[in-house]
Amino acid sequence: MSSCGSGCAGCGGEHFNPILSGDDGALKRALYKSMGHTDAQLRRPVIAVVNSYTNATAGHANLNELTAHVLNGIDDAGGVGMVFGTIAPCDGIAEGHLGMRYILAAREIIASSIEVMMRAHRFDGMVLLGSCDKIVPAMLMAAARLDIPAILVNGGPMYPAEYKGKHWDGNIVTEAIGWKRRGEIDEVEFRHIEDIAEPGHGSCTMYGTANTMCCIAEVLGMSLPGSSMLPAISHERRDCAYATGMTAVDLVKRGVNARQIITRESIRNAMAYLLATGGSTNAILHLQAIYYEAELGHLPLSEFDALSHQVPLVASLYPASEYDMIDFWEAGGVAAVEKEIANLLDLNCLTVNGQKKGEWLMDVPSTRRPEVIHTLAIPVRNESGVAVLHGNLSPMGCVVKPAAVPDHLMVFTGPAVVFNSEDEAVESILSGDIQPGSVLVLRYEGPKGGPGMPEMYKPMKFLEGMNLSNSCALITDGRFSGSNRGLFVGHISPEASDGGVLALVENGDLISIDIPQRTLTLNVADAILAERQQRCQLVHKEVPRGFLRLYRRWALPAAQGAVLADKEDS
Repeated sequence: MSSCGSGCAGCGGEHFNPILSGDDGALKRALYKSMGHTDAQLRRPVIAVVNSYTNATAGHANLNELTAHVLNGIDDAGGVGMVFGTIAPCDGIAEGHLGMRYILAAREIIASSIEVMMRAHRFDGMVLLGSCDKIVPAMLMAAARLDIPAILVNGGPMYPAEYKGKHWDGNIVTEAIGWKRRGEIDEVEFRHIEDIAEPGHGSCTMYGTANTMCCIAEVLGMSLPGSSMLPAISHERRDCAYATGMTAVDLVKRGVNARQIITRESIRNAMAYLLATGGSTNAILHLQAIYYEAELGHLPLSEFDALSHQVPLVASLYPASEYDMIDFWEAGGVAAVEKEIANLLDLNCLTVNGQKKGEWLMDVPSTRRPEVIHTLAIPVRNESGVAVLHGNLSPMGCVVKPAAVPDHLMVFTGPAVVFNSEDEAVESILSGDIQPGSVLVLRYEGPKGGPGMPEMYKPMKFLEGMNLSNSCALITDGRFSGSNRGLFVGHISPEASDGGVLALVENGDLISIDIPQRTLTLNVADAILAERQQRCQLVHKEVPRGFLRLYRRWALPAAQGAVLADKEDS
């Protein structure tokens, strides 16, 4: 707290924020007063409320309402809230066209936009409001980069759709395209499915990247314990927003910065939770990025690999099972999983409410639905829900989600069918050209090759719709949506555009995937690969002038989180 001194008699005394003090703070105070802020408010802790509201993204459509509750909480706790926004593109709307190439890259823009506003205005702390795939990790990256008091509140998951006695999320629409192509449903039924697929606002009710990252924010200690899976339409969600605002002021007054919460130990907790629940493979990229922004160095895939042999799968969630996010909430959510795997966690990690992880978990009950959240003694599977593979096709590592892989595909060998773009693969799948037993190879879709490392959402969904997901595999240097199920391997590093072996694969080459042994192998002799290398011509994809070209230039490999870094940073 700073005194205004004798040169600032008119402003009423001391200010918490030093840039608002004294004669030098007069213009800043005048600008804030022009918007209705009072001298009394400006002497309080100034809390930024980073509101990523948009009515163009379902998971963010309720954030204005929650922002109002956050502001009330800040005010009642003795602070003053000031709102600014950031972008929030929807993966579902961006998928399948040029827009998907911007989605992962948008993570860097969001983090940097928050950094710019926070450092320009020198706010004392911040509340981050977001729900969806790249927005939540970007906000956590910004918190780690800035290292100021920060707390995140998400908008909550959507309730599921119901179709023919089964719960679904919006991905039923993409599967229904395949059903229609095969003549199983007509146009009227297809339109009916479209109309019921997304029944209200909230993050899609699957354990995709959005909900995985909201849960991880809680595990890290950056959201109020027990809060991440409160449904979007619940009164508890609004109460949580109010409590988050109050906690933000408390964090500032206690001097608790983000890096006291985001630590090596808390990130390891998040890794263990991810593996125990079979969350989105994208979460690996995001945890690596958060680790990097916290100036902890690079988080290697080998760390995930080592931990994956220690952590069993205790919760299998939609699309890997029939249990959606509302089922997960009813079962006890994140806290019930943490309670179950407590002996695998560092319980001394701090949470935003001031408690250590172990103190909070002491009062947490066991799961209310043991069919959703299992015990360590009787897990869903003895192996973790996410795994890292290595081999001659991916010496830096790649990622697979065993939680979504049928048992009979855990060890698989098949001939390669090679595509240099997602569009080529989609056309071939829908044309009926893919034979059971194939390994689809989608390359030049990595951080630099895509560019932007788009998710291969449509190919996997169309394989399901064409009844091929139980008999084919798909490998790529791109990403996957957290909604996918089947044998898919992503994040292959080095990517094809960086001269990785993936660029040398030819149609008919045998590729072996062995998840228990953690290997991905191209069964081609080294001498033949060396000859192919001599005549290989890498594919370069043109993109519009603008940010994607900068991202392609500066993005690190997927094995290092696909973050932007120059030589000084890396």
